[in-house]
Amino acid sequence: MLLTVDVGNTNIHLGVFAGLGDNAKLVRDWRIHTDPHYTSDELAWAFRGMLGSDIDQVTGVAALSTVPSLLRELRVMVPRYFGSGPHVLLEPGVRTGVPLLVDNPKEVGTDRVANCLAAHHEFGGPCIVVAFGTATVVDAVSAKGEFLGGAIAPGVNLAVEALSEHTVTVRKVELMPPRSVLGKNTMEALQSGILYGFAGQVDGLVERVRDTVDGFDDDDVPVVATGYLAPLMFDECRSLTDHHTHLTLEGLRLVHERAKANPRRK
Repeated sequence: MLLTVDVGNTNIHLGVFAGLGDNAKLVRDWRIHTDPHYTSDELAWAFRGMLGSDIDQVTGVAALSTVPSLLRELRVMVPRYFGSGPHVLLEPGVRTGVPLLVDNPKEVGTDRVANCLAAHHEFGGPCIVVAFGTATVVDAVSAKGEFLGGAIAPGVNLAVEALSEHTVTVRKVELMPPRSVLGKNTMEALQSGILYGFAGQVDGLVERVRDTVDGFDDDDVPVVATGYLAPLMFDECRSLTDHHTHLTLEGLRLVHERAKANPRRK
């Protein structure tokens, strides 16, 4: 089995795949809160606790981290606790088969690369990927599978926390659709502004991509939602066509398969 690990700023998402190639299936997945102070040993024990007896069946690991301190710990943890591999730690310089057509490829988050790889593999191209996490990220993938760039905005939870932190009378609210776009109380007004406001932001960005980027003006271009907040936002965004819960983990699986097929290439 292949263990995939996506370390984000808010959550660590783990998944276990069984099988190879197009027959590979995600059989289990877990999420835990990200602590940037985790050591390699703490990460390993957390993972072992979730995997249980399945840990003995793990034959490879594919991982990424957008948190620099935890990327360092992953480098130590993976070979120490999971043997010699084959393992892949997705970081700048690792070949993924995704050309990064941007000014500085090393600046592109590896989670964005994994998402684009998986989206192109599953939906073809061109396509647009919208990741709802700590940040809301809208990325474009060409018909050839090239990463063309994207837009990054504060995520839903980040905005809620900032609003609560910097106002006296506004409190955190449960993120769910209100009875009406016109809230009849403060809680509903906040829910409306947050959910519909962010949905409008995403729809506006997708519309601009369609209007200004060559090859994206076709109504059939898939717009794929992913990230831990995607279930909350999917029905509120008119531009989204598909929801893929495990897109990043699928991208890590594909990177791992590429590395196994080309062992001499990073």
